Amino acid sequence: MRSEDTLANIDVAVLAGGLGTRIRGVLGDTPKVLAPVAGRAFLGHLLDYLSNHGSRRVVLCLGHLADRVTAWLARGDSAGAMDVVCQIEPEPLGTAGALGYVRKELRSGTILVMNGDTFLDADLRAFVASHRLSGAEASVLCVTVEDAARYGRVEVGADSRIHRFVEKAPGTGTINAGVYLFSAAFLDRVIAQGAVSLERDVLEKAPPGTLHAHVAKARFIDIGTPESLAAAGGVIGGRDA
Repeated sequence: MRSEDTLANIDVAVLAGGLGTRIRGVLGDTPKVLAPVAGRAFLGHLLDYLSNHGSRRVVLCLGHLADRVTAWLARGDSAGAMDVVCQIEPEPLGTAGALGYVRKELRSGTILVMNGDTFLDADLRAFVASHRLSGAEASVLCVTVEDAARYGRVEVGADSRIHRFVEKAPGTGTINAGVYLFSAAFLDRVIAQGAVSLERDVLEKAPPGTLHAHVAKARFIDIGTPESLAAAGGVIGGRDA
């Protein structure tokens, strides 16, 4: 499998409907997914990353300030030859609820889901291969960070299965990087359960050993706070260095 073919037959859902309350003081009326990072909108970096892995179809799960995102896309700032579909939720539905709202647009047997406010330069080819070999219906892309204080840790066994999610604690740790591969059947069960939060209602409640973990060696950043947004350019802007 070549990198440019990795996502050729996998639809991608990008969760980008959050309110961005923690960085509203910095961004004002700019939606978080359009935050300027390394000279361009954050969403442009995400779409280029997906395009470089062969993505052909991306569904943006939008909400707050969605009109700004659709206007940005209409200017043709990014996305190349990809089919980018915008779905705007009528009210905040949560990360799992948003997937239910856009389910009709996700047509592939395997679906890649990713947060719209995080970035890591992981090799998605390795993630997809690992998911397929595992035989699991759901896989979580994980990464080890020096300071896991802001994130819940993930305990991964020797079998590459997630044994449990642990409360936030300082120090080096392996975390959920906010990128997932789900079978269509798994996603349908999540939606049927009426889950609101993908993280709390689905992943953290999954029986131990249900979820496959692929721990990538990659640089990771989220843009959820003013401090992390300010640092994002150093990760994204220097990833080809």
